[in-house]
Amino acid sequence: MVKVLKFGGSSLADAGQFRKAAAVIKAEPERRYVVASAPGKRCSDDIKVTDMLYDCYKLVKQDKDIDEAFEKIEERYNEIIKDLGLKLWLKPEFDKIKNAILHHAGRDYIASRGEYLNSMILADFIGYDFIDAELGIFFTDSGVLDTEKTNTELAKLLKDHERAVIPGFYGVMPNGTIKTFSRGGSDITGSIVARAIKADIYENWTDVSGMLMADPRCVESPAVIETITYAELRELSYMGATVMHEDAIFPVRETGIPINIRNTNAPEDKGTMIVPSVESNRVDTVITGVAGKKGFSVIAIEKDMMNSEVGFGRRVLEVLENHDLCFEHLPSGIDTMSVIVNDADFLPKKDAILHEIERTTRADSITLNGGIALIAVVGRGMAGSMGTAGRVFTAIGNIGVNIRMIDQGSSELSIIVGVDEKDYIKTLNAIYREFVK
Repeated sequence: MVKVLKFGGSSLADAGQFRKAAAVIKAEPERRYVVASAPGKRCSDDIKVTDMLYDCYKLVKQDKDIDEAFEKIEERYNEIIKDLGLKLWLKPEFDKIKNAILHHAGRDYIASRGEYLNSMILADFIGYDFIDAELGIFFTDSGVLDTEKTNTELAKLLKDHERAVIPGFYGVMPNGTIKTFSRGGSDITGSIVARAIKADIYENWTDVSGMLMADPRCVESPAVIETITYAELRELSYMGATVMHEDAIFPVRETGIPINIRNTNAPEDKGTMIVPSVESNRVDTVITGVAGKKGFSVIAIEKDMMNSEVGFGRRVLEVLENHDLCFEHLPSGIDTMSVIVNDADFLPKKDAILHEIERTTRADSITLNGGIALIAVVGRGMAGSMGTAGRVFTAIGNIGVNIRMIDQGSSELSIIVGVDEKDYIKTLNAIYREFVK
């Protein structure tokens, strides 16, 4: 058996966290490949190393001195090295990075150095080989991950190393420059490594004991999700669940590698297993989780005989496409069509979009309803349970909240409801309490 582990920034924030991570790694000989993040916050008012590097980049752009700012970065790493009792000497690496910043190195290169340095320290501490991510993770000229080349070359590279630490977050462009993934990209690196080595399990170590069934900022003491499918994770991540980078599921999904979300500070907790599928007889709960987001608007379009007008929906969506705007949901009736859009993208273009929809469709009326929150009720168990939708709507009705929008896919994996933003938290709680006693 081979396991790939990824440790987040909070799990490698200081020497104490390094020791916890090392104990986890050494606990099982199958834990052979480790992906490391840059040091995260040690406390609530601390600064992540990645943000410190970004600050240096900004200072250079403003023709300001970076000596003090960069010295703090050096001190952060040297403190970890000293506290761990290592003899590792990173001064040449610090000088190289500082010189690159001063000579206007790319933003991605500068940001990636946090993972690069932290991985060197972790590799030295646990006695694993260090493999620079730029040797095995490749992007195309357009900045998209070169999946085929990466999988082939990384597999060859890892076969030469029995145990290794690989920095997360970045790879290399065809011209040799460093390219980073989006924030949370170390999750993606871990998934890529797991696929390349054909790991049996990908363990993602963070500061929580798995995914929760609801946002703890909104729902008091929500339960941990024991098992969740890739499809359910995608639904919940899209609606705001943030334990794992949603793009990280795709490399392992292709090969069916399960993901185990674990807590570095509580390694005895089983965490959450993310799996390709679950046998129908193993569905223990109707819902897997409930999540939501604020900041949406509903464009309500009405026109007599809309259902018999060929191309009506296409013309509406074409307007959105012309303005580079995606829609979230598209519930419709015989003479009505509602388009749910994200306010952040929609509001700056609102007037132009509404005018163009009116002009191209000749609608009888177009009404804009803002301040909408969307809540997704997700669960593979809903497909085989009678009355699930009724329970959702009854729970919302019992607290006196008006449902502004309803959408459910044919897979019955999720039910989406829209409510006024002022009712968001109490609606989330009502749904959760209906299914989790």
